[in-house]
Amino acid sequence: MAKSTRNTGQPWSSVDISKLKDLVAENTPTRVIGVKLGRTPDAIYSEASKLGVSLKPTNQSPYNRRPKAK
Repeated sequence: MAKSTRNTGQPWSSVDISKLKDLVAENTPTRVIGVKLGRTPDAIYSEASKLGVSLKPTNQSPYNRRPKAK
């Protein structure tokens, strides 16, 4: 079980949701988002899922493609 944080058990406000979406758009890691919002990583995953927001980084190439060695 994760450590409790300052917003544990509190409902998500519209400001929190807005910050979550902004941080996700900036490719912020989930743990860092949790620290900034005072939520556990599990709470971040849960709320992102409810909102339909993907937490996958957008700067990764698909299928782990690497240049072919010659």
